[in-house]
Amino acid sequence: MPKPRSQQISLLDTPYYHICSRTVRKAFLCGVDKESGVSYEHRRAWIEQRIFKLSEVFSIDICAHAVMHNHLHIVLHVDSEQVKNWTMDEVLQRWHQLFKGTLLTQKYSNKQTLDKFQLAMVESSADIYKKRLIDISWFMRALNEPIARQANREDKCTGHFWEGRFKSQALLDEGALLSCMAYVDLNPVHADIAAKPEQSDFTSIQLRIKAAIKGEQPPSLLAFTGNEHKQKTTGIRFSLQDYLTLMDETGRLLRDDKGGVINEKTVRILVRLHISDGSWLKLTTNFESIFTGAVGTAEHLCEFSEHAGLQRTHGIANAQACLNSA
Repeated sequence: MPKPRSQQISLLDTPYYHICSRTVRKAFLCGVDKESGVSYEHRRAWIEQRIFKLSEVFSIDICAHAVMHNHLHIVLHVDSEQVKNWTMDEVLQRWHQLFKGTLLTQKYSNKQTLDKFQLAMVESSADIYKKRLIDISWFMRALNEPIARQANREDKCTGHFWEGRFKSQALLDEGALLSCMAYVDLNPVHADIAAKPEQSDFTSIQLRIKAAIKGEQPPSLLAFTGNEHKQKTTGIRFSLQDYLTLMDETGRLLRDDKGGVINEKTVRILVRLHISDGSWLKLTTNFESIFTGAVGTAEHLCEFSEHAGLQRTHGIANAQACLNSA
């Protein structure tokens, strides 16, 4: 039985989460349906544009994403500190970009006169919206529902487009975060859709590589801040150059279907993450099958289980084998 969201998400333990959402009825997001011969490649743009639009509205950053044939992956960062600084006006302005709100919140935003009781109701609504703007379930609702309606109109049908529940995995430490990002970024290579990471359309790795060539980082994605910027409160505290090195070499091994040897430079990067080269290859190809719930070291998994109210800690053996292995 699926766990309730309260037992899958704990911002006390981590702001990072891996989300996977799948379609039903053999629906395609992209590529060509072999049964009908119809191309749905254009739907990849729908997904990516919507993800980035929502990231601008919610206090949620995108670390990695990949739009596949019948599912999508997103690695999210929930910025619960940023939302604390938003004024009521900013909260309402953001919420109204996606939802109508209430009659009173609309009147307030349109500068119409309200009495003190009506203002109190507006403030109450804004408090609710502020919580929703760091809520992953609301983020996915705002992503999936419009895409489903658009796809159903195009398919001239009704009914579900997405599976009822999206999968959520808490990423409890740096090793879990980076191995999951690599798994997501290399999904098209592993699935034989793309030959190289830079050829993987509608993925975060392609955007990062294109920006890196110009000495930049894509503004739509959470930036790598490097190991030397520990004092920064936002950003992925890892070297972008090291991450791209990991992606390039791992992608070559996956594409060539080799269990080959990772070079010395890459091994040094993995040692910092406390991940062996063998475990790294397993994680970047079988991340979702190795871990079905939260991901992290054994110590972090135990802490997460306690905070999330779980009676048992799942994944201890795999955590010890893959994330405490270097």
